[in-house]
Amino acid sequence: MRFVIYPCGDPRVIQSVAMLTPYPTYLIFLIYWSLPNQILHFPPDLALQQALYVLASIISLYPILRLHLNQGREPRQPARTSWFKSLVTLLTLAFLTEANNVEAWTTGLGEGRADEYAEDICNDLNKLYLMLGLDRTTNSTFPFEFRRPKPILTTSRLNCVFCPPGDSNLIPSLRRRRWDKIQNVQLLDSTFHWCSADYYPDRITYQSSGIVGRLERLEYDAEVLRVSKQGVWVSRKIAVAQEKALHRFNSGWSNWADWVNDCTGDPKNKVTYRQSQRLFLEHFSRRLLVAHGKSDDFCCEAHPSSQLLAETVRKTIGINGGVVPTSMTHGCMNCTHVKRYRSDLVREGAVLGGNTAVANTTEPEAEPDPSLPENVPDILPQLEAPAAGSPRGYVRMAVMDLKTIRHRKCALDDCQNPLYNYKNGRFCETHLDLKDVCGIVPCGRPVRQPGALTCDTEAHMAWQKMYENRFSHLSFPGVQRVIRRQQAAVEEGSGVSEQQARGPSLRVQLQALGNTPGDQVVHTFKAKKTYGLQTVQWACGVPIGWGKCYRSESEPQTGFAYDSTCDLLRHIVTQNAGSIWLATTKFIVDAWHYIGHRASDVLCRTRCNPAPMDGSQPDLILTAEDENGEVHQARALNTETAEQLNSWLGGFEAALQQMSDVNYDFFVHVLMMIYGETMEKRIHAKGMELSDEFWAAVNGEDVEA
Repeated sequence: MRFVIYPCGDPRVIQSVAMLTPYPTYLIFLIYWSLPNQILHFPPDLALQQALYVLASIISLYPILRLHLNQGREPRQPARTSWFKSLVTLLTLAFLTEANNVEAWTTGLGEGRADEYAEDICNDLNKLYLMLGLDRTTNSTFPFEFRRPKPILTTSRLNCVFCPPGDSNLIPSLRRRRWDKIQNVQLLDSTFHWCSADYYPDRITYQSSGIVGRLERLEYDAEVLRVSKQGVWVSRKIAVAQEKALHRFNSGWSNWADWVNDCTGDPKNKVTYRQSQRLFLEHFSRRLLVAHGKSDDFCCEAHPSSQLLAETVRKTIGINGGVVPTSMTHGCMNCTHVKRYRSDLVREGAVLGGNTAVANTTEPEAEPDPSLPENVPDILPQLEAPAAGSPRGYVRMAVMDLKTIRHRKCALDDCQNPLYNYKNGRFCETHLDLKDVCGIVPCGRPVRQPGALTCDTEAHMAWQKMYENRFSHLSFPGVQRVIRRQQAAVEEGSGVSEQQARGPSLRVQLQALGNTPGDQVVHTFKAKKTYGLQTVQWACGVPIGWGKCYRSESEPQTGFAYDSTCDLLRHIVTQNAGSIWLATTKFIVDAWHYIGHRASDVLCRTRCNPAPMDGSQPDLILTAEDENGEVHQARALNTETAEQLNSWLGGFEAALQQMSDVNYDFFVHVLMMIYGETMEKRIHAKGMELSDEFWAAVNGEDVEA
């Protein structure tokens, strides 16, 4: 195989060269009228693909040639400057790189002649650049320009996904209908460049029996995503970059669009905020459905809006909460341990202490308090360790907590429905008629005029005006003064609870309305908010699930390691002393909150200790030997993973509080999936998966255990 570059404009010469070639030859004729006829020979055994690769390498070396020529203009400079030697070296590497690729190229350069070929080409490199029109110092008539080929957007499938197999059990191939016109669209490719592309419509919609209108199925391996019905498409790699920016920089839809527009620098084509949101929804809809195993069954209305797409995906994977995919099958050494017994601690040489002391802390142990609730035994029963060779089992710990990340809801306290209008609305669709009723509950009179919040009662109008202006006269020194007075009131016992004074707080005093104190007046002047986001995760940090709380978390909730688990345990003990939860589940308070609980609550100190040193909870304790040979007790499991997750979620709080209930749920599903995947990668990188040795110990096959 031979490759010839022949700069000539005479067709007769082209024909004669082709006739004189005794073997198959690929000819590229670059017409350049001002140069004499010259032939640049590549090695005869160089494949066409190799020659094109070397040609691309030659073009990329132009900046180094300019430096070589510029140095040569000075007096007493060598003909072979260091720049020229670099050219030869780089071009030699280009030949060698391709010649050594035996799998891709069946022919090589032969006998190590890469240096010779590179030297010959470099000697004529200046003329070659002139021929290609790459020399910026001359004004060539026919400059050689490299233009990007026009992308063609089409499906990666070859066969129809709806039609059943036909003759010879073959699935019908995709066909273009005669009335399907080629559409010219704008594409933002993976290099952040806008370009024009041809789009061949792919019929992914279908008609289903019993349903009015057409349905649509998503293509989950699509390389480009449509973000506008006006013909704007974006590469899937741009969506992946948006995902990374969300994870690493808490990037929202608007600032992501601004950043992309700054990178492209195209004054005509811009990514709008709505298109950025649509890209987010299109990408993560596919990611979530695949992760939840719903990709095969999912369908939605054909060509849905962003709101409809988010609603349909939300209904499929979970409304107001959900379970993180693969979380229930997760297991690692950070959250799952072989079952331990008190005898294990004794055998390992642990020095047992009291049941109110906590491992890994230096604080003094609290004084014992004998006043345990009824139905609670004074001493926790201990299981006997199984015989050697018998199954031991394993334990897992989950941690839960609440983060006050809220979104708006109906203004009625007992209503959990979303707002009908998130821009400036106050009520859900069910209670929309209340916008024409006085906002003071339970007045019930009509408002004095359309758009007003109260009736024509003077007291109601005055109280509403005072409510709206409650923060208008505050200054920073004034806020400090109010907080100091409130803290002083706590110390003097003036009716302010200790719970209210744990941190700086500002409680504006509202005037009473009749006989009702100002802070107890029920009104619907603005939309209410959900109470917070409840999360539960394994002790390793992998999230299990989440849900929204519409009221305070002070009510008993199911939990394992939690900041107020002692309240849940007390509730179970007093309501049902024979509950199976007491026999199968350990209720502990996470280590950080336990420090503030144990001084005043004996049940919390003796039954919810995150790492008791008396051996009563051996699953929560590990032993470690220091440099002096002394054995110390340490916490076996991390009970602070909920706080760590909440800290990460705090970066998205400002955006989540402004979202509708649909976007809120969709966004939290995305965050939980991303956080879970990140934790899984960390566990895999550290080699903390459950090993064969772990399962051998669980099944009693490890005799030494």
